Amino acid sequence: MFDLAGKVVIITGGARGIGRGIAETFARHGANTVIADLNLGEAEDLAAMITSETGNLSLGLRLNVESEEMIKYVVERAMITFGQIDILVNNAGIQTISPVEEFELESWNKMINVHLTGSFLISKYCMQQMIKSASSGKIITIGSVHSVCASENKSAYVSAKHAQLGLTRSLAVEGGKHNITANLIAPGYVWTDLVRQQIPLRAAAENLSESEVKASMLKDTVDGEFSTIDDIANTALFFATFSGNALTGQSLIVSHGWNMQ
Repeated sequence: MFDLAGKVVIITGGARGIGRGIAETFARHGANTVIADLNLGEAEDLAAMITSETGNLSLGLRLNVESEEMIKYVVERAMITFGQIDILVNNAGIQTISPVEEFELESWNKMINVHLTGSFLISKYCMQQMIKSASSGKIITIGSVHSVCASENKSAYVSAKHAQLGLTRSLAVEGGKHNITANLIAPGYVWTDLVRQQIPLRAAAENLSESEVKASMLKDTVDGEFSTIDDIANTALFFATFSGNALTGQSLIVSHGWNMQ
């Protein structure tokens, strides 16, 4: 268990935060990694560090998940470099805080494009390669606790994250006959740059202090703690190495007890 030796994984939004944690964890367990990120320099730097520290191959590529052509390029480069794609981690994400009545359509569309359409497109092209190789594949999507619940001022994010859960279930149903599994990880608040950036935005939108925003984020956890990047990376590792199809289509909330299901 937890052995990824010889496996090839593509991680979107892989250069920092949760994506970086997953890349480093998977590499330590033997995987060759494709770090696909908007910031090419950070992706290449992380890939070089992973290769140096683990001895496993890593490739840093620029990817905007809103671009179908860039997605095709990343998948093609992965196949040219490694000859296979075994695991996809859909992790790229953004956040916009705004009440529904003030939410701009451009911001709404971008949220849906990044979280949902980007996940669909790269899953599509990775599945094509997984099916051609006639071997099992894993698609792991980093959703959110907002895949199953809602919060104020996050209508587009909540909608996109709910839709990612539907996409995951559809991928599981259609991938089953090809031994391709699909799962969604639903983190609560993870102490990352994305969450740190939310705090002043929410404070302004909700007329609260930043300490009050933090307290609000953690009020339904059992211990008042943020989840960690390692929590999410280790959950992804579990799904990536779980043998067989028994868990396909399932989501797992990682939230210190917030929203238990």
